[in-house]
Amino acid sequence: MTFTIRPLDPLKDAELVHGWVTHPKAAFWMMQDARLQDVERAYMQIAADGHHDAFLGLRAGEPVFLMERYDPALRELTGLYEPEPGDVGMHFLVAPTDRPEHGFTRAVLTAVMRHLFADPAARRVVVEPDVRNTAVHTLNEAVGFVADRELRMPEKTALLSFCTRERFERAVAA
Repeated sequence: MTFTIRPLDPLKDAELVHGWVTHPKAAFWMMQDARLQDVERAYMQIAADGHHDAFLGLRAGEPVFLMERYDPALRELTGLYEPEPGDVGMHFLVAPTDRPEHGFTRAVLTAVMRHLFADPAARRVVVEPDVRNTAVHTLNEAVGFVADRELRMPEKTALLSFCTRERFERAVAA
């Protein structure tokens, strides 16, 4: 599967993203009750932040996933783990669909990881999914993530996990 990734436009894309983040399948995104204005505001804040970016992933020109990249030493995980040079934080959300496609979410995660590691400065991807999100833990493991520990965050208990460039390359080559 081939995807392209472009920066998210907080105003033009807010309605689309609002439908995704408030969908029941996006419960772990923690925006279930967000209004359109809340989504616009959240992504305008991200766009203005020099340490956090949001992107849309497209397949054949159609938006199919949301991706966020952030500096985990300065956002999300500040003071909660020992950052290393080259760490990059990531969130991803696949658009809800009535026609699930086998292997699609893993292909999306693989594309997200390739995008992150396209930056030569990126040495390790850091994620902190909710401990209850077992589906994403399985996907993360499939692309090379190793769980480190549970981490108490203000909004959740997370499973702090890391994936080095080398582990990712080995996992996707297998």
